[in-house]
Amino acid sequence: MHKIGIVGAGIAGLHLALYLQQRGVDATIITDRTPEELAKGRLLNTVAHHHTTLAREEALGVNHWPDPNQHYYYHDHWLNIPGSPLNFSGRFSKPSRAVDYRIYLPALMEDFTDRGGVIEYGRIEEDDIAALVDRFDLLVVSTGKGPLGAIFSHDPDESPFQQPQRRLSVGLYSGVRHTDPMNVTLSLSPGAGELIVIPTITFDGVGTALLMENVPGGPLEQTVTTKYDDGPAAFRQTVLEGLEQYHPAVYDRIDTTRFDLCQPNDLLQGGLVPTVRKTSVEFDNGKFAIALGDVHVTVDPVNGQGANIASYAAFVMGEEIMKAPSLDRRFVEHVDMARNDRCLGAARWSNLMMAPPSEEMQMLLGAMSQNKALCDEFTENFNWPERQWDNLSSPTRIRSWIERSAPARAAE
Repeated sequence: MHKIGIVGAGIAGLHLALYLQQRGVDATIITDRTPEELAKGRLLNTVAHHHTTLAREEALGVNHWPDPNQHYYYHDHWLNIPGSPLNFSGRFSKPSRAVDYRIYLPALMEDFTDRGGVIEYGRIEEDDIAALVDRFDLLVVSTGKGPLGAIFSHDPDESPFQQPQRRLSVGLYSGVRHTDPMNVTLSLSPGAGELIVIPTITFDGVGTALLMENVPGGPLEQTVTTKYDDGPAAFRQTVLEGLEQYHPAVYDRIDTTRFDLCQPNDLLQGGLVPTVRKTSVEFDNGKFAIALGDVHVTVDPVNGQGANIASYAAFVMGEEIMKAPSLDRRFVEHVDMARNDRCLGAARWSNLMMAPPSEEMQMLLGAMSQNKALCDEFTENFNWPERQWDNLSSPTRIRSWIERSAPARAAE
């Protein structure tokens, strides 16, 4: 039986560990933060899990948030085009859900240990790597922190950017009215950026995550550079003024007398560089380290794909571990062949959304505003990024998709 070391306790590492645990495989998680430290720490992210990921949670026995009143059912799009704004909605075939990861990750860590799993706490230093390689048949690296995360080289063919493409201001807020039924609102303002409004299960019930994806140097960059700790009132005013001018439909849902971060540590500001890395490293003894989750594919959060493809890749890797007689180079090839269509599709689609929209993308958005079936398909494909990329990967494919959808529009 294989002996697997999993470095990192994010969704990728935990889903893989739980998958292997169900099947009797010896899997040990190594991470540098305890559940208590995670729960008390700063906001980790704002993450939505789509129904394909919720199905994997059901399979693992870790869907602890099944209440349909805490799920959301559609995307509401607002294109704030001067003089000709557009608003249209697309539905999922099954609902999605978002949970604060300071709740989610500790819960899954507890599931793993309650079922007999072992989590070891501590930082891995460079001098520790040789002993880990000797100890395990395979090292799965699902965190980019530390020397192990640094061993996977940049894949230039899949990583076109050298700098963050958006300046991010991400927070959990009170004073934002939910829609009925709940949805995720996607608001786009040319030249300023995108805003994603996500109903999120927090420590105090369902709150609201505002993920502001601001164009570098654009008019909303102050929401990143203005620090809450330097003056909460000034920070709130900066955010409110930006929303009022560039995302007015969301601003209209805000009670300005109650608008604030839920807690002072419910804020992330900064940026990330979308990156794809080479997937494996072979050590002198013939054993491998393999990248999983964000270590393999880091996507901008604009499309909400990171956690979903990480969970998917964890299941793919688990399946291949169960099938492989040897965790060798051929095993790595099987993992990559099985996961790359979806993972790279998500990366390429997210990168496309960072660029100014092409003529064909503008045509698609216009068609979606007039064609409910097309918008529903676009929305459902948040579960299937490889299908989305099949439709978006070239101007010809975008035009073909619009043309194929015309009969559905005629039938509405």
